Amino acid sequence: MLKLDLSYISVKTEITDGTGWRMDRLGGVAEKERHAAGPMRVLVLGGSGFIGRHASAALQAAGCDVVVGTRDPAKARRKLLSPSPQCAFRRVRLERHLDPRSWEAVLEGVDAVVNCVGILRQRGRETYDRVHHLAPAALAAACAEGGIRLVHVSALGLRAPVRSRFLHSKRDGEDAIRACGGDWCIVRPSLLDGRGGFGARWIRRVAGWPVHALPANATGRIAALDVCDLGEALARLVVGPRMDGPSREFELGGLQERSIGEQLRAMSPRTRPPLGVKVPVWLARLASHVCDLLHVTPYSFGHYELLRFDNCPRPNRLPEVLGRLPRPVPAAEGGIIRFTSSQSKEPACRLSRHCPPTMTPKSLSWRSSSTKRSASAPTAC
Repeated sequence: MLKLDLSYISVKTEITDGTGWRMDRLGGVAEKERHAAGPMRVLVLGGSGFIGRHASAALQAAGCDVVVGTRDPAKARRKLLSPSPQCAFRRVRLERHLDPRSWEAVLEGVDAVVNCVGILRQRGRETYDRVHHLAPAALAAACAEGGIRLVHVSALGLRAPVRSRFLHSKRDGEDAIRACGGDWCIVRPSLLDGRGGFGARWIRRVAGWPVHALPANATGRIAALDVCDLGEALARLVVGPRMDGPSREFELGGLQERSIGEQLRAMSPRTRPPLGVKVPVWLARLASHVCDLLHVTPYSFGHYELLRFDNCPRPNRLPEVLGRLPRPVPAAEGGIIRFTSSQSKEPACRLSRHCPPTMTPKSLSWRSSSTKRSASAPTAC
């Protein structure tokens, strides 16, 4: 059995942020204790998606009131892991909110925003530039104007010399957020694993095949992490104190760094090692464009380019944020996750079981003095 030494994160100190709020710093990130103004209200954009629903569950476990921003509120509730009666929904189409003023109604009564929205491929008005750059830029400006914290989920590998419009739009969105001057954090996770993810499901399926065909130039390394860990990290960044400078950009990853080929072999349920086949670069690139054109499989030109470079966090700040080491990414068994004995076998991540005690008190509450809650509340679940 693997034993992890967690002694280096056991130090706990009490600090204040100058406003009289008391915070406990654990693993480098502080959490606000109970404040008389009531629970923090957090808008999670893309809150019913793969990342968003884990962030929503973690925020609810932390005692926050969650508002799920989604294209289809009627379907969103069925996708959430464990929605509370206080959970609310707002209809949000990011591609339509390209001006800061258009965000005013969406942000009404909100103390913080977690933006988990991203698109793999363009569709109609949902273009890379609108969803990854222009809308986040307008959102960041609106949040800065209203004194609202913004936690933005981006991606690793954006500074590599690539030509993908997907990656360029992500980079432009980050640059716009940095320029807004508000209270923001940027989070760049490595490859995500977990149930309910389109890409994660495909990776586990491919891992079970007897032949692993990969681009010959797919030599970059990844540090796969559990999506539950990412959800918890986002929640901690929401409720923590304001940060400034480079310290508010977080690259997050799992325990082990592997190439995509090594990751697939590690997840393979087969007793005999899968046969590795190197696909010629020209053919792998052509296949990525065909997949983009036909909208089949998660493989895209952006992924083709990312596989060429390392996409590991430098440094990996996930242990700092969580106050513990990341969970090991489980292996695959016949296309289905095989959990280790220390992990839940339930479909949904039970954050109250896995998170440290500091993440689970229902009494955790906060309210920004610069944000006034409107009397008009969103439609409750």
